[in-house]
Amino acid sequence: MTRPGIRTAGNLRGLPPALWDSRLLRACRGEAVDRPPVWLMRQAGRYMAHYRGLRADAGGFLGLCKDPARAAEVTVFARQWLGVDAAIIFSDILVVLEALGLPLEFVAGDGPRLPRPLRSAADVAALRDPAQAAADLAYVYEALRLTVRDLPADTPCIGFCGAPFTLAAYAIEGGGSRSFGRAKAFMYAEPAAWHALMTRLADTLVPYLTAQVVSGASCLQVFDSWVGNLTRADFAEFVQPHLAHLVRRLPAGVPVILFGTGTGHLLDLIAACGADVVGLDHTVDLDQGWTAVGGPGRCAVQGNLDPCLLLAPRHRLEAAAGDLLRQAAGRPGHIVNLGHGVLKETDPEAARALVEAVRAWRP
Repeated sequence: MTRPGIRTAGNLRGLPPALWDSRLLRACRGEAVDRPPVWLMRQAGRYMAHYRGLRADAGGFLGLCKDPARAAEVTVFARQWLGVDAAIIFSDILVVLEALGLPLEFVAGDGPRLPRPLRSAADVAALRDPAQAAADLAYVYEALRLTVRDLPADTPCIGFCGAPFTLAAYAIEGGGSRSFGRAKAFMYAEPAAWHALMTRLADTLVPYLTAQVVSGASCLQVFDSWVGNLTRADFAEFVQPHLAHLVRRLPAGVPVILFGTGTGHLLDLIAACGADVVGLDHTVDLDQGWTAVGGPGRCAVQGNLDPCLLLAPRHRLEAAAGDLLRQAAGRPGHIVNLGHGVLKETDPEAARALVEAVRAWRP
């Protein structure tokens, strides 16, 4: 069973015409646009002085996530300064794990840490109630309401979450990892506990994303950042049923983007989970990736410039953008983005130059 996506459901949310006909939502539906929409993952981030100032004022990264007014300000500023076709609410995928009862901290130079990682079936069973966890994330919903209030009428705001696998991997590892050996060992040795954890996560993400839609998100992105570490067989057994179940339960009429890195070998399986759009990272050829997810008319795609191109000489960045746009050839259902988030070393003017190159292009 596939999810009734936005392309079949119609404007069930009753969005204003300017928003329903925005470039991003039209592209998600696989409809023709005058040019491809463009936005950037991590478009509000450490590469921007404005963001760094607000983060310092809020007492750090997590403080900024939990301050609705500042989170909205950084979201709206990045959208306006870059000139992109969508905002994405400023938050972090790991706030869901904190709401489920796992302490979360961000260590300078070391990234996120979860000092009480999951190690057993009993640890999984002790996680908090999914509905209550989602309710406790009210600061995200308030940030969305403030953001949507301050955006132009034709600019969508994207809500997001981490996918069940990526959240489970962080929860078991206690942070990031190169191999996610602990998470995989848990998955293989404790399959019942693994599936219970994935179910608990999905049961939290459904009300979490639904509340984001109620608060004004008109598109949703699910980040499965680490799922590319799995084989096809492991993805099909341990992840796909839960990811598909999550997507099916999200509000009809709201497009869903599924994104992961290193997922070239999984793209057809990811598309089968029912997404309207599949994100392609920069290691995948656009045409091959689009074919793998079903091709134009079946599924839209997002991507897929290498974020390091923003560190390159301007002529090389603009040439790469031109190559990508020519390869997409104006086919309906292409959203321009990077293959991953903007790097902290990026010159903000390079990011804006990329956006301007896309905005100036016509098929």
